[in-house]
Amino acid sequence: MESKNPVFNRSRQAGGWQGATPTPGQLQNMYDSPSYAPPAPTAHRTMTIDDVVVRGFMTLGTLVVAAAAAWYLDVPLGVAIGAAIVALVLGLIASFRMSTNPALILSYAAFEGIFLGAISSAYESLYNGIVLQAVLGTAFAFGGVLTVYALRVVRVTPKFIRFVVAAGFAAIALVLVNLIVGIFIPGGLGLRTDSPIGWIFSVAMILLGCFFLLLDFNSIEEGVRQGAPEKFAWQCAFGLTLTLVWIYLEVLRFISIFTRSD
Repeated sequence: MESKNPVFNRSRQAGGWQGATPTPGQLQNMYDSPSYAPPAPTAHRTMTIDDVVVRGFMTLGTLVVAAAAAWYLDVPLGVAIGAAIVALVLGLIASFRMSTNPALILSYAAFEGIFLGAISSAYESLYNGIVLQAVLGTAFAFGGVLTVYALRVVRVTPKFIRFVVAAGFAAIALVLVNLIVGIFIPGGLGLRTDSPIGWIFSVAMILLGCFFLLLDFNSIEEGVRQGAPEKFAWQCAFGLTLTLVWIYLEVLRFISIFTRSD
């Protein structure tokens, strides 16, 4: 007798069943067949650690070359401050828009490099050998934080991220208040003076930069794990460069305090 079940009737017509009831083999085929369409292949290549390393070298390389040129050409501090303002604007655009545009990020690195080269030359003229010490200090900080992150000594949790970001905004606000108060009172709040509060604030700023390095490493790891597009490596390289500049400037200032004292 022919089955009145429309599902069986359609299946019989499509699969060539000879009877009204499916055979065990046909039922097994129905069970094994996927119940959903396979996902479409991704239209982009996912990011790898090598992508971040290459983009990081390109960004830092641009910064170092620009800094060396500014040092060699003895760029005036006025021009350096102008370059710092341009770098600040480009950095804010890249940060808030989460930009992966190579031209924007490399332009930021170039202008930031001009500022760093000029300010480093000025420090070096006052304190011989201070730039090399600051570079080594920054390198040691990078290596130490990378080791801490790799060994999972400090785990980057959502709570930790919120704490670091909040501390970063608080630190920037304190620096701005210190600058405004410094207009009326010499030394401002004392955050940038050769005093115990100045030493503590400098150490806190260096540690905060190291905490941001942890966030950068976590962002890279999460991007690779979740299959972020290759272009996201530019944003990771930008974040690392921004943090390393922060640490370098703070180490440079911290060393200058004690060199001045000596």
